[in-house]
Amino acid sequence: MNQVLTVSCKLNPSPEQVKEIDATLKAFADACTWINLEAPAKMTNGAAIQKIVYHPVRALFGLSANLTVRAIARVCSNRKTARIKKTLAKGFNPTSIDYDARIFALRTKDWSVGLTMLNGRQQSPLSIGNYQRHLLKGLKPTSATLVKRNDGTYHIQIQIKSEPPEPLTPTDCLGVDLGRTDIAHTSTGENFDGQQLKQVRDRYSRTRAGLQHRATKGTRSTRRRSRQLQKRLSGRERRFQANINHTISFRLVKQAKAQGMSIALEDLTGIRERTNKQPRNKTERRRSNSWAFFQLRQFLAYKAVRAGVPLVLVTPAYTSKTCHCCHRIGERQGKRFKCVGGCGWHGDADFNGAINISQLGRLVDSPRGPWLACQLQGF
Repeated sequence: MNQVLTVSCKLNPSPEQVKEIDATLKAFADACTWINLEAPAKMTNGAAIQKIVYHPVRALFGLSANLTVRAIARVCSNRKTARIKKTLAKGFNPTSIDYDARIFALRTKDWSVGLTMLNGRQQSPLSIGNYQRHLLKGLKPTSATLVKRNDGTYHIQIQIKSEPPEPLTPTDCLGVDLGRTDIAHTSTGENFDGQQLKQVRDRYSRTRAGLQHRATKGTRSTRRRSRQLQKRLSGRERRFQANINHTISFRLVKQAKAQGMSIALEDLTGIRERTNKQPRNKTERRRSNSWAFFQLRQFLAYKAVRAGVPLVLVTPAYTSKTCHCCHRIGERQGKRFKCVGGCGWHGDADFNGAINISQLGRLVDSPRGPWLACQLQGF
């Protein structure tokens, strides 16, 4: 099974090409909206819709044959997603176009891409760094997505396929306990402190609040300047968080691969819905809801596949409240854990939870079935 990795590359189009790209984006979005209205509402088969709308779409919107087919595929995909969510596919915005091998080509000789527009093929140079060049060098990708971002820049999201290595046979399991005080704490004792991230997020929150107040209460020039600053700061916090999660996931996968271990994580699906039911102040609610644990899990997942490291999810119930030595329920207060009524072990609660996660993760690879159980007294 191939793994698909998306490489985001910034385009550097000329002013004439910008006009051509915008016109093509609008025509593509209008075609998708028209197809969604004209085709029967419950129809999601691309071939059936193509028989109905192909020729009218080409005549009305001036799209090439392949762009028309991609527009039909976009509508079918959105309808299938809407059906799962029990809603209807809505309008389409002029923000992206899907490309295949017939209407897209990457040229590594001068690092440019050829894209089919309304008035023919356009060759646009790329503005990329060594990271993207390393990933794309020597490859001939067959699919991409042209994207216009909110800041007005244009990017081409190039999909590259690769055959991941066979997963290694783990000799042990690296348990990873996720949290806010420590973003990640491993069963080997390594921890990634979250205080810097907390401070940066709090600072951005105060900055946004101040700018929002000035943008609504200040003079005209103050409001204009505040809106400009808000636009300039947009995305900085998100990119900072993503960089931290990339760094953590890279180091965890590298450690697991070097030691021949699999990785076990808690399955925290639905944690926001559960924690938001608890009474908390506004600051704690903001900090909890901005915790990007799912992004870290996604980064770990695809990096583990590329490295051939198995990744398993375990239930998070009582992992931080159970003693990893005697498997009895103990007492946890903040970062401290103490085994009461058992062996008496005490120490870091996240470290204790990471060891429990590691033990649960080993059960997945155990050929003799589950072995982790509490010691029963009196039998």
